[in-house]
Amino acid sequence: MNDETCKSQERQGSWRTQKGLSAVAALLLAGFAVAPLATAAERDTAHRGTLVSVTSVADRGVGQVREFLAGRDIATDPVRYGVRAYRLTYRTVDPYGKPTTATGLLSLPKGGAQRLDLVSDAHGTMVKRTYAPSMSEDLGRVPSYLNASAGRAVAAPDYLGLGEGPGPHPYMDTRSAVTASVDMLRAARAAADRLGRPLTGDVYATGFSQGGQVAMALGRALEGGTDQHFRLTGLAPVSGPYDLAGQEIPALFDGRVNDTSGVFYISYWLVAQNRLYHYYKDPGEAFRAPYAGRVESLFDGRHDEQDVVKGLASSVKRLLTPAFSNRMQHPTGPLLDAMRSADHTCDWKPDAPVRLYAGAADTDVPIGNARSCALQLAAHQAHVRVVNQGDVDHFGSFVTSAPQVARWFDALAGRASLR
Repeated sequence: MNDETCKSQERQGSWRTQKGLSAVAALLLAGFAVAPLATAAERDTAHRGTLVSVTSVADRGVGQVREFLAGRDIATDPVRYGVRAYRLTYRTVDPYGKPTTATGLLSLPKGGAQRLDLVSDAHGTMVKRTYAPSMSEDLGRVPSYLNASAGRAVAAPDYLGLGEGPGPHPYMDTRSAVTASVDMLRAARAAADRLGRPLTGDVYATGFSQGGQVAMALGRALEGGTDQHFRLTGLAPVSGPYDLAGQEIPALFDGRVNDTSGVFYISYWLVAQNRLYHYYKDPGEAFRAPYAGRVESLFDGRHDEQDVVKGLASSVKRLLTPAFSNRMQHPTGPLLDAMRSADHTCDWKPDAPVRLYAGAADTDVPIGNARSCALQLAAHQAHVRVVNQGDVDHFGSFVTSAPQVARWFDALAGRASLR
């Protein structure tokens, strides 16, 4: 997260508005807007993806959608309809396979076809739980509003531990990100049925930054048959860290990742992944004083990115102990396992069309990640285009790519209708 990204995050806070719901939306949700959808006895035996509750959170006319997107420098030409959005609470599993709940945002167009194709949108790195798409109307909702206003349903999982989901967020844990995403698709299918907008089963997957990696992993799971109701129709991740061991981690130390972002990402990743892989017993083994005494508390879901950055060192070199810095650059054992656990998302052959979007001037997630992903896919005889957005930074790659992805999904849907 460079200085410009920090500024964009500050701007996001001023963008958060909550407007009254229309009478139509209120009537549509009458009787179950905020009430549980299952009795206590039913919830005890509920399966993954089962809805717990649906809450209406936004109702925007077409003009309001255009204003929302234009205010964030997003092209508005894909917009055709207004949007209604709902927070879904649903049943899923934690990284250990134990039952838990998660939340996510379901967005539906106010018009268009009765039966809707579905977009899965995976958001980028967030530390404050209330910034999640179902909770806050800021950048996390851009792809949802953009694609829903183009005439598709959009399911945007908050992930575990964000939004109203319990516990800490297992940052960059691919397996639980996929289960939460798949279960969000299932919950979206049930909610869309109840709201009178049933889904076709065709799924377009996208995501930005952390979400780009999640989208790739979700695409692989869908084509692997993780749920018989959903068919992967298109896959368009943006600026994802697909290659931690080969690209992203080395870039933290060779200057390709800027200092502010490097400190933020590596501290978040180390704290979250240590809960799963246990490569340090005490934070002081990894982090220098005084940061070792505060780093874990900064990632409690209540601090925003600015709080985290202010509480840590100015560079990765000043953040990590010399011994742990050496371990990061020559990983073995549990530390290497943690890196590799996220590096399999491009190791498959997609049948659905795929495009990888990235920016050449990205100093958060360097474009080498996308090129590594394309090489992995090519090894399986899948030749995927890397859409190089040129001299744009991390946030700029999102601003440029989001409407392009929506247009590409439009084109894919048009081809599908001709078959």
